[in-house]
Amino acid sequence: MSAGRPRHVLLDADGVLQRSHPDPFEVLGRWAGPRVEELGRALWEAERGPLRGEGDFLEAVARVVPSYADADPVALYETLWHHIEVSPESLALVAALREAGLGVHLGTNQHRQRGERMRTVLGFDRLFDVSCYSWEMGTKKPEAAYFETAVERIGAAPDDVVFVDDLDANVEAAREVGLRAFQWHLDQGHDVLRTRLAEHGLDL
Repeated sequence: MSAGRPRHVLLDADGVLQRSHPDPFEVLGRWAGPRVEELGRALWEAERGPLRGEGDFLEAVARVVPSYADADPVALYETLWHHIEVSPESLALVAALREAGLGVHLGTNQHRQRGERMRTVLGFDRLFDVSCYSWEMGTKKPEAAYFETAVERIGAAPDDVVFVDDLDANVEAAREVGLRAFQWHLDQGHDVLRTRLAEHGLDL
C-alpha cells in the first residue's frame, strides 16, 4: 500500500450519509400483521436482483405483497424505501473534504427507484464527483467486482481511495481489492469519523 496521502474518499450512503426507516418491520406490520417477518424476508430477497440492475424492484414489490398483505404495494414501497433522513453533519464533512481538494464519491447498493430518488430529490448528483450505484454497475457490495469497477470509474489506484462503510463485510471486501477502508456508522458520531479519516492522512 502506498504511504502517500490518499486523494479520494468513497462513502457509503445508508448508515454513513443517511438513515433509512428505523423500524421497517413496524411499517410492514401495519399491513401484514402476523406475517410481517415472512413479508420482510420475501421483499429483501426480491431486492437482491434489482440491486444489481436485474429486474425492476417496484414490479417485484407488486408481485410479492399480495401474497402476504392486503395493501397497496406502491404505498408500502414509498412508506418504507422513500424514508431517508440525510445527516447534515455528513454532508458538511463531504463539503469539507471537497474543499480540501479531495475527490469525494458515493458508493452505495441501491435499486433503481431509490437511487434515482437520491440523485434527484435529495440532490446527491450535485454533492459527489463520481456516483457508484450498484444497479447501474451490475454488481453490488461486497463483491470484488463492485470495488474494481468503482476505482475504474473514479480513475484512481485502489490504494489512493479511502472507503467508509457501516458494514464490516463491505470494508473487508474493499481491503481485499486494495482500497484503504474502515467501518463507521452514524451512531458512532462524526468526531470518530474525523479521527479515523485523520488516521488515513485526511486530517481536516
